[in-house]
Amino acid sequence: MAVGTIKRLTDRGFGFIDTGTNKDMFFHSSNVEGIRFDELREGQQVSYTEGQGPKGPRAENVTPA
Repeated sequence: MAVGTIKRLTDRGFGFIDTGTNKDMFFHSSNVEGIRFDELREGQQVSYTEGQGPKGPRAENVTPA
């Protein structure tokens, strides 16, 4: 599993993870596990697996690191 830092959260149920590269990884609240989406905070480290969504790459199985 990859590890990154939550860069941005929205009130619409999705966010972006800073992967340490030049590209941020999109994630949806339905891909969060072990914690509720509204308990996540910007700057928090998370682990995730890279998956493919309808609009491109996305983080899946997002869990607090």
